[in-house]
Amino acid sequence: MGAYLVLEDGSVFEGFEGGAFAETVCEVVFNTSMTGYVEILTDPSYAGQGIVMTYPMIGNYGIEAEDFESGKLQPKAFIVHELCSQPSNFRCEGTLDSLLKEHGIPCLYGADTRAIVKKLRNSGTMRGVITADISNMARIVSLIKEYQHHGLVESVSIGTKRVLGAGNTGPKIALIDCGAKQNIAASLVRRGCEVTEYPCGVTAEEIIASKPDGLMLSNGPGDPEACTGTIREIKKLYDYDMPTFAICLGHQLMALAVGGSTQRMKFGHRGANHPVKFINRDKTYLSSQNHGYMVSPEGLPANAEVNCINVNDSTVEGIVYHGKKIFTVQFHPEANSGPHDTAFLFDDFIKMIKEGVVNA
Repeated sequence: MGAYLVLEDGSVFEGFEGGAFAETVCEVVFNTSMTGYVEILTDPSYAGQGIVMTYPMIGNYGIEAEDFESGKLQPKAFIVHELCSQPSNFRCEGTLDSLLKEHGIPCLYGADTRAIVKKLRNSGTMRGVITADISNMARIVSLIKEYQHHGLVESVSIGTKRVLGAGNTGPKIALIDCGAKQNIAASLVRRGCEVTEYPCGVTAEEIIASKPDGLMLSNGPGDPEACTGTIREIKKLYDYDMPTFAICLGHQLMALAVGGSTQRMKFGHRGANHPVKFINRDKTYLSSQNHGYMVSPEGLPANAEVNCINVNDSTVEGIVYHGKKIFTVQFHPEANSGPHDTAFLFDDFIKMIKEGVVNA
């Protein structure tokens, strides 16, 4: 059956009903990845959003549960040009459409995704509605205007702490889960670490009392400035001077904790081919990214050095805090399905813990 995407500026894009179709309000963003749709759909950073995929055919290699980055699908909606119904892959366990139905995620397919992405690039990220009925546009506009994100980080964080890699003899890492992708902890466990994952509401005192060797701050959804409680606890941990590595939202929260600021981007960075230059190394690596906010280079404390920038737009991609054993990055070095160019940062984190050296 016919269906529509209506954006908050009144733009209407037509397609067909797919997945567990239902009228849904969301923030509409786009991702430029050619592969990795399973990882994208299970990334908690997409909570509250409707994802438009720029690659024309999605679902062509089916679904593989082994590739999930969390236990469920996270976006509110999925928008594609062609939804493949006959995948080909020796690992395939089902079709994308069946997975969307199973997890209650509506899909709009057959849409002119190029036109949608051009609109978002020119006008910026917008809220929107996917619906089968546009007969009452006043009602739809009202739905869009009233829509707000609330409690996104809390909705995707774990409820109680858990230990991963129990018995590993490497460094003991405390991971604050603000919507962590599973491969963050897995990347540390593979390197011999024992990882204790904590809910986003954990106190600094609880973490310090457990005497970890290092601290990991995870990715997550939404506006970083909304995470006031977590920011307060991160400031205490910064003052305690625990070796710390932070990714994506964690990178932003650390900057806010030390007096910096963040700002909303026009349409964000979401894809698997974003070039990041490590200034001091004079090398550029491809990275996976998923964020709609960025750290402002102005207002950071004097000991904060921006050591990585985005080659496309010069935005802040990494910070080293001199005098502390802390470094943070905006991109995803743990990226599944890739690229894995910057996975060495996990090795740098472990080296920093053991030797007290920040390899910036």
